Amino acid sequence: MGRLFGTDGVRGVANEELTPTLAMQLGQAGAYVLTKEKEHKPTIMVGCDTRISSDMLANALMAGACAVGANCVYVGVLPTPAIAYLTRKYKVDAGVVVSASHNPVEFNGIKFFDGDGYKLPDELEDEIEALIKNGMKDVKFPTGASVGKIKYRTDAREEYINHSMKAVNIDLRGLKIVVDCAEGASYYTSVEALKELGGEIVAIHNNPDGTNINANCGSTHMEELQARVVYEKADIGLAFDGDADRLLAVDELGDIIDGDQVMAVVGNHMKNQGKLKGNMIIATVMSNLGFFLMGERNGIKIEQTKVGDRYVLERMKEIGASLGGEQSGHIIFLDENTTGDGLLSALHLLQVMVETKQPLSELSKVMEVMPQALVNAKVPNHKKERYMEYPEIAEAIAALDQKFAGEGRVLIRPSGTEPKVRVMIEGKDKKQIDAEARKLAELIQNIML
Repeated sequence: MGRLFGTDGVRGVANEELTPTLAMQLGQAGAYVLTKEKEHKPTIMVGCDTRISSDMLANALMAGACAVGANCVYVGVLPTPAIAYLTRKYKVDAGVVVSASHNPVEFNGIKFFDGDGYKLPDELEDEIEALIKNGMKDVKFPTGASVGKIKYRTDAREEYINHSMKAVNIDLRGLKIVVDCAEGASYYTSVEALKELGGEIVAIHNNPDGTNINANCGSTHMEELQARVVYEKADIGLAFDGDADRLLAVDELGDIIDGDQVMAVVGNHMKNQGKLKGNMIIATVMSNLGFFLMGERNGIKIEQTKVGDRYVLERMKEIGASLGGEQSGHIIFLDENTTGDGLLSALHLLQVMVETKQPLSELSKVMEVMPQALVNAKVPNHKKERYMEYPEIAEAIAALDQKFAGEGRVLIRPSGTEPKVRVMIEGKDKKQIDAEARKLAELIQNIML
């Protein structure tokens, strides 16, 4: 059995890999590890996305937490950043989100936050995993009045909306905004917040039925949003993923604005206002080469971490940065929340448009996007970390590194959440890098399957 935890919690096909039994064990072990130092009866906040399996897994997880003596507060469907914020606000001992983010409906996931709203470091995840693997040995299970109980709350989403509007208090009157909620956790919070701030909102994919989350919509399928923005003559389109911890945008011309571009636009605005701490942004190795060139031109220091917003966050905390994120749209405003927050990212981007009175297409010119090809190779999950052990793959990667040296770069990495190896090539010739990325991905897939 490989490591349970990936870059964003535990993920798998619900009821097959991520079973109610495993969810209960994660509830037991997670509650025990995260609250064992507490002298009071601990409390854990639990929320989920809209997928049909989320209630099943959330209830199993809460049963496990109650079995080791922890109380649970179940807030139901809420974005991941809302749980991070509310965990901190209500001073509970930990938070848990049941969600598989941008993945299709058959998947689900479980991720933990500590009492300060931060994702867990590897060491704590390893401790939780070890407890599960040794059958909760030496853990005492209480009886009688010491067993935990569950409290249900339905008002928490308003608290998150109010926090977001207070953090970025802007007047959106006169702006027409198309919002794609991905049939996910932001179907209420994002639409209500933008309406309350005065925007003219056209909401799409905001009628979740448990089975349609991320289905040809949201931040992983932007085509409909692009067309709708142009059709509506809107000022901007906003695309969230299933748990609304990431944001991608569409400008008024229908062009996609990715996470790097959002950070470039907002980061420069923050720098000009003296609000970008240390004049630095934390990004990952997947960020576009054009983003780093933008930083050099504009006096912004950009540091790289490995892929995963948790690693971005760790570095931000270490050096006191206020802005960081990923090309995929996980953007962290650390002065306002402790994780990627799609709604906050949207409000910050809109704030730049309002305060500069410039369209997004003009603002995004601060960064030139270098051509980039990203192709996924489907491989068995237990093999994905070992791609360099295959001589033919290693030789092909070395040849490409040499070919693009000085004019681009080649980056190969296993997905932290899916059974895939990602092939990314940057260079000047889009046609060439697309062909080379496809060729290498096919090679990896054929050899490793």
